Amino acid sequence: MSSTEAVLVSHTRKGLRYKEVLISVSPLMAAIFALFIGAYDISPGMVLKSIALWISGLGDIPEVSVIVDIRIPRIILAGLVGMALSSSGCVLQGIFRNPLVDPYILGISSGAAFGCALSIAFFPWIPVQISAFLMSLFAILLAYNVARTRVGVSRLSLVLSGVAVSAFFTAMVSAIKFIVDPHKLQDIVYWLMGSFSLANWSSVFIAGIGITVGTVPIFLMRWRLNVLSMGEEEAKALGVNVGLERFLLIAAQSVAVGTATSISGVIGWVGLMVPHLIRMACGPDHRTLLPLSMAGGAAFMILADTVARGMTSFDIPIGIITALSGAPFFVYLLRRSGAEGWGR
Repeated sequence: MSSTEAVLVSHTRKGLRYKEVLISVSPLMAAIFALFIGAYDISPGMVLKSIALWISGLGDIPEVSVIVDIRIPRIILAGLVGMALSSSGCVLQGIFRNPLVDPYILGISSGAAFGCALSIAFFPWIPVQISAFLMSLFAILLAYNVARTRVGVSRLSLVLSGVAVSAFFTAMVSAIKFIVDPHKLQDIVYWLMGSFSLANWSSVFIAGIGITVGTVPIFLMRWRLNVLSMGEEEAKALGVNVGLERFLLIAAQSVAVGTATSISGVIGWVGLMVPHLIRMACGPDHRTLLPLSMAGGAAFMILADTVARGMTSFDIPIGIITALSGAPFFVYLLRRSGAEGWGR
């Protein structure tokens, strides 16, 4: 390697490390920014004073309650949900070797939506979170079993079964919306658009447990994604049990996404956009791509929720914000993928 090439490689690596560091700290920067934004007008000085009073245990003013009981839990919850959705998108895109795949391709969101509709319409004594979570897990198990054949579960059959399961649950939700009481219909529609307006420390605790259970195995197996993304035949040639590892990764991401969806409602596009943007910036190595996708997803969701609650005096459903940003990106990604193919 010539000296000029060595200098170029060194500059490239420095630039890559700079991007990785910036993405890694982006959730913290987004959280600090979001802490000062809200419908309730609080000056930056009062925000800092409220945090100091809370830490010292002397706070008994409305500002402390707004910061500690509303904004901080909401920021943490948004970060956890964004981390779950983006990491799941990264896993599925690696497994299926397709940048257009996101966590909802296997029917997880439609299953959770059906669980929500059932709870609100017919079983109000069952918490929406529990019903949505259970139905999201049922949806992924159903899709996996439908795709199973004598020779195993192929990527194509799993995607097609996911589309079928998603269509079925979507139709069931539509049927419930058609026959349900108008007041309950409003609750169902609002939940389906996604929101963090009801965030509290209890929901943060529940989301933290479920998302941790789902993302830790994914994080520990992230290097295996490099092998699986090479293709099924190549992975088998290297001695990888493709069926087992694919099932473990899909099951883990389903737990994370199911938990996130049960808490926040249906929020789309995050799992599609964030991993692909990180891949474009930092490369396809899942050893770094996965943790950076987690960080990028958390930062994106915090900022999107800040826009949703800061634009007006009332909360805009965050699903609207993510869809407005995700739809144009999907069109760009579709055209780019069609012209250049995977991995470019």
